[in-house]
Amino acid sequence: MISPLSVIHPDAKLEEGVTVDPFTMIHEDVEIGAGTWIGSNVTIYPGARIGKNCKIFPGAVIAAVPQDLKFQGEASTVMIGDHTTIRECVTISRGTLDRQTTRVGKHCLLMAYVHIAHDCVVGDHVIIANSVQVAGHVVIDDWAVIGGSSAIHQFVKIGMHCMISGGSLVRKDVPPFTKAAREPLSYAGVNSLGLRRRGFDSETIALIQEVYRYLFLNSMNNSKALEEIEINLPATRERDEIVNFIRSSERGVMKGYIQ
Repeated sequence: MISPLSVIHPDAKLEEGVTVDPFTMIHEDVEIGAGTWIGSNVTIYPGARIGKNCKIFPGAVIAAVPQDLKFQGEASTVMIGDHTTIRECVTISRGTLDRQTTRVGKHCLLMAYVHIAHDCVVGDHVIIANSVQVAGHVVIDDWAVIGGSSAIHQFVKIGMHCMISGGSLVRKDVPPFTKAAREPLSYAGVNSLGLRRRGFDSETIALIQEVYRYLFLNSMNNSKALEEIEINLPATRERDEIVNFIRSSERGVMKGYIQ
């Protein structure tokens, strides 16, 4: 299961059933869960914590020191959840003093040439398509889908169940349940198809759409729109998720539809 042509530090901890293909380098202070497959020419640096039944394809580099001039060699980690697939030449940097870890959740797919920078938090069931570049301190919530060749500015937050168009420049926060497209990035509707695939009923989707009519289609500023939403729309988990996301945004949220 472990090729004699790979190099594995004796202090690395590999659970039962881990497969390591030739020409891979695994350093000290690495933990890899049962059933995980590591392809050829992968480099896994100290601080990597990789879950069970993951797949890491050739050329990936996990837990390299962050590309951050403030980094002073402090102890930090990369945490990768169970059943996550990391395709060819993906790079994931360790954390810095900010969060001390970079985290990728369970059941994620990171396609070829994705970069996840230091201190990012990626939720569960996230799909990040080819060549997406994610700067430091970004948060991507559960079930988000990021189109290929997109670039995400540092400290941006992307809400759950979002769909971001390929080639997007993401400079502002993207609220949950939305589709985002165009340049500059703006609201392109509710991600209704994705929500239906994940079991959301028509009533819930209709309420989400009504929330975003107040926010993006009624010519009100965000503060006024949030007040009207809380007065006029019933309290649900989805409504409150949107309201709390926008109220807590530090970079500001993307704009409404731009013709």
